[in-house]
Amino acid sequence: MLEGIHHAAIICSDYPRSRHFYSEILGLRIVAENYRSDRDSYKLDLALPDGSQVELFSFAQAPERPSYPEAQGLRHLAFRVGSIEDAVARLSDAGVAVEPIRTDPYTGKRFTFFADPDQLPLELYES
Repeated sequence: MLEGIHHAAIICSDYPRSRHFYSEILGLRIVAENYRSDRDSYKLDLALPDGSQVELFSFAQAPERPSYPEAQGLRHLAFRVGSIEDAVARLSDAGVAVEPIRTDPYTGKRFTFFADPDQLPLELYES
């Protein structure tokens, strides 16, 4: 029945800052960008190389995230990378703080965490 994840939706507090972060720093390809005047809201569709997408929304009165990262609901968004060192270097060069690389004791895969401009927890997971 389910074939994969099509997209994850993120609501940001500062649309230009988050647009830059996801498209320029993380390198996601912009598929479509729309301003919805009736909602005073942007919707930006961003694609990863495998076809999955991130939808970035802006809403004028969106509340802040209640806690980091252990609030109920989505805990974090993980991105698969081929080389964790290369991905960490790219983020670090862009001024993004990245936690030390760890190894998953169950899979043996390496991973690390960082945050987007709204402190949404994001993960890099080496494939």
